[in-house]
Amino acid sequence: MTDATDGDGADRTDHAEALESIPSRDGAAAADQPAEGEPVRADGGSVGVESPFEVVSSVEETRLDKLRKFYDSYVRAPFFIVWTDWRARIGFTIVFTYLLMGIVGPYVVEPTEVGEAGALAKPFQNWDYPLGTDQMGRDLFSQVVFSTTEILKMVLAGALATVGVGTMVGAVAGYKGGWVDTVLSTITDVFINLPGFPTVMVLALLLPIGSNPYTVGLLLSIAAWGGLARAIRSQMLTLRSESFVEASRAMGIPSRDIVFKEIVPHLMPFVVINLTNAARRVIFSAVGLYYLGILPFENLNWGITLNQAYQSGAHYRPGALHWFLTPMIAIIVFSVGLILLGQSLDRVFNPRVRARHEKRSGDTAPDGESDEELTGDVGGV
Repeated sequence: MTDATDGDGADRTDHAEALESIPSRDGAAAADQPAEGEPVRADGGSVGVESPFEVVSSVEETRLDKLRKFYDSYVRAPFFIVWTDWRARIGFTIVFTYLLMGIVGPYVVEPTEVGEAGALAKPFQNWDYPLGTDQMGRDLFSQVVFSTTEILKMVLAGALATVGVGTMVGAVAGYKGGWVDTVLSTITDVFINLPGFPTVMVLALLLPIGSNPYTVGLLLSIAAWGGLARAIRSQMLTLRSESFVEASRAMGIPSRDIVFKEIVPHLMPFVVINLTNAARRVIFSAVGLYYLGILPFENLNWGITLNQAYQSGAHYRPGALHWFLTPMIAIIVFSVGLILLGQSLDRVFNPRVRARHEKRSGDTAPDGESDEELTGDVGGV
């Protein structure tokens, strides 16, 4: 009897010790809690404790690797894209020629003067005046070179203002929504409904613009950005609900960075196409204003040359027809170059095409898709 009682007591002791060795829920919870004053992680852990999110690559990227990656992404891949597209080669050649003529030309070609040569000399007869002369004996080639400089300044100011304002207003309105979208959309609708060219004509007559080409370019962009802003807003409404945007918000990235670093790059093909269209619009509008005599005739300009040739009847006089055709051909060729360049830059900014050419430049076998198949809708564009 005594032995049975002693056995039961030993069992109870062992059972009590086993229960004491099991940690309680309160104790486990307290152990998981960080000590008072200890920094806490965003995922609930504490700083100083090993976390799988802190695992980094065992290979360190050197400065040379970064430079090589930058060269491959922003120099070599765009060059391959341009080189493999005939439209890009032609468009880039035309635009580069005009840029060279407008920037370097005034330092190489001397400005023309009245009576410098005989009146209405034919083109390609005297290589001192390869495009001939006008009725006052001025070199037409020199006029084209110096007119290109003025046009490029107008295009730089007008096209960048149009695309910059339109992209910024449309992106902010589409991403923010609410009263911000309402206010910006109302302003955009007002500018969309303005009659573009007549508004510019009235403002050119009322404002003391003078001969500053940058001011003329900004004037021509006043009623041109509304359509782009409306289109960018529509695309932004679609892209702001994408998973990568939601992830950026969850990571606490500022709205400014999400809009202009995450979303707008997806719209760059569409923005570039509108940039070239805005440049062509500035050229046509500026030439039209000068041709109609609304802007002052202070500097050489293709529109001024057209006006003077028309006033002299060069458009129906066979001996003076080259005077009228020279600025027209200059305008048409520049416009065609901008169109081809815009189509090629669409492919350069397309992330799928860029990735394909980056793989190719990295000696990786390309996939079976062609560039035309890859150049599809980007961001709904």
